[in-house]
Amino acid sequence: MVRPRSITIIAWFFVAAGALALLNDLWPLVTSGAAAQLAKLKSDGLADLGPAWATRLLAIVGGIWLLRGRNWARWLLVLWMLFHIGMSAFDSWEKLVFHCVLFLPIFYFLFRSTADHYFRAPRTSTA
Repeated sequence: MVRPRSITIIAWFFVAAGALALLNDLWPLVTSGAAAQLAKLKSDGLADLGPAWATRLLAIVGGIWLLRGRNWARWLLVLWMLFHIGMSAFDSWEKLVFHCVLFLPIFYFLFRSTADHYFRAPRTSTA
């Protein structure tokens, strides 16, 4: 079955969001401010960075597997968005509204009938 365009756009959105967020964290390590960034990373510690980098990697993984038509990937990305909505509730109402407004069309396009057919279509193995 042909992948719906909306799924392609959503998948690449998540891949780009995760990759850009990781790049935002890692880019200063290759610039003139590398020493300051390393000091910041050491002071933040793995307890702070681990979860942040894990959620960014999950966005990338979810987007890639969404492109491959895996049903679990759309559920992963829905949970990813719900996590961000929950975190936004503790941050600011502007971020909360932004994430909710972003979530509604993503949810709609991931679960409309065209998407359901795409995710339920049999996959051929390439082994």
